[in-house]
Amino acid sequence: MINHYLDISHEVMDALNEGRAVVALESTIISHGMPYPQNAETALRVEQKIRAGGAIPATIAIIGGRLKAGLSPKEIDYLGEKGVQVTKVSRRDLPVLLAGNRDGATTVASTMIIARLAGIPVFATGGIGGVHRGAAQTMDISADLQELARTNVAVVCAGAKSILDLKLTLEYLETHGVPVLGYQMDEFPAFYSRSSGLPVDCRMDDASEIAKVMKAKWGLGLEGGLVVANPIPEAYAMSEDSINIAISRAIAEAEAKGIKGKSLTPFLLAKIEALTEGKSLQANIQLALNNAALAAALAVAYAGL
Repeated sequence: MINHYLDISHEVMDALNEGRAVVALESTIISHGMPYPQNAETALRVEQKIRAGGAIPATIAIIGGRLKAGLSPKEIDYLGEKGVQVTKVSRRDLPVLLAGNRDGATTVASTMIIARLAGIPVFATGGIGGVHRGAAQTMDISADLQELARTNVAVVCAGAKSILDLKLTLEYLETHGVPVLGYQMDEFPAFYSRSSGLPVDCRMDDASEIAKVMKAKWGLGLEGGLVVANPIPEAYAMSEDSINIAISRAIAEAEAKGIKGKSLTPFLLAKIEALTEGKSLQANIQLALNNAALAAALAVAYAGL
């Protein structure tokens, strides 16, 4: 379905028309994930990883009030250089930015929406949002989870960000009928570390198995996405103890400063990076590359069905 607000790059459109594999990528990681020029350089590395896997990358963003599926290197650099000046965009923000001809960096939720409009069924990201710690009082639950419940896109990720309440995040996904598939793992990964002690719904050892699940789910008319949980490579994983100490300190500082809403996750990630002396940032880059490689394999397998 092509929407009149949407611009699809020629390369991505050609691939879609020919039935070839395409992988969607978010842009919040560019504008809000790390400093310039490392953010733009990492985005291009992720795109190259997808190309090496036989698929076409479609980095997604909003530029000048237009939904973009497939950015040029110049547009990626533009988002990277502007950084946090670019609005972080979830579902609720899309109409405002389109009406105002503004720029936006897409989260998991808004990337899923635009990928679905473009006809791209596979999306690679770092980690999904989820239920925040203390949500029983704050009701702070990421829009990513509701999008997974309603939008037909498979999301390859290193689990949910470990700043979240992972148990409640999985409970929410279960309630809304979102399958959580573990790639070569029985446990749900915790972003910076490979395990959380929490089980996935089903283990899948090959991308072709996951592609068949996607086809069966949507073939039945069961609306909504899938979470493909892909653990960070062991060589780059951080110990649970060290990362949990950093997370606890970052959360305490955020509470003391009254930081919440869409500003909370960028603050926590930046604070954790400082507390871990940059190790968390390197882990973030490596898991993004790892997810891109699996997403490319999955997109190729799904296109072949």
